[in-house]
Amino acid sequence: MIPRARWLLAGTAAAPLLAVAAALHTQHVWGLLPCAWCVMQRLIFVSIAAISLLGCLLPGALARRLAGTLAGLLAGCGMATALWQHFVAAASTSCNMSFADRVMGLTGLDSRWPEVFAAYASCAEAKALLAGVPYEFWSLTLFTLLALTALQVVTSPD
Repeated sequence: MIPRARWLLAGTAAAPLLAVAAALHTQHVWGLLPCAWCVMQRLIFVSIAAISLLGCLLPGALARRLAGTLAGLLAGCGMATALWQHFVAAASTSCNMSFADRVMGLTGLDSRWPEVFAAYASCAEAKALLAGVPYEFWSLTLFTLLALTALQVVTSPD
């Protein structure tokens, strides 16, 4: 029988990738351009997915707990990023060379995969709504659910 923690990690790998796919769809099909904080959240989502997938594939409860811990910490960073985007960065007329810009520049992902990780709008311009709710609140909700799922992985007996 497959341990419950492994199923939870599989879901924790799939959900953020679906969120990034949805963001890419709205960017490339609907023309909603991302800001630096948006692409930073994409990076965190992809990181959570990678760590969760690794924890799902590695044998042993210790590997699953470690992956759950790291995924939970990243989800906490994602929550902070979404809140910062909404309450601080969106109020600024420019988020040029913000922490998010510097991180994306240091990773080189913005130049290697600009269609996914390059920021094309300022935080004030990137006030996209989905079903009347700001994108960053959708991200915040998913990051919160991912953190709660990661907590279940860490505390799972198997």
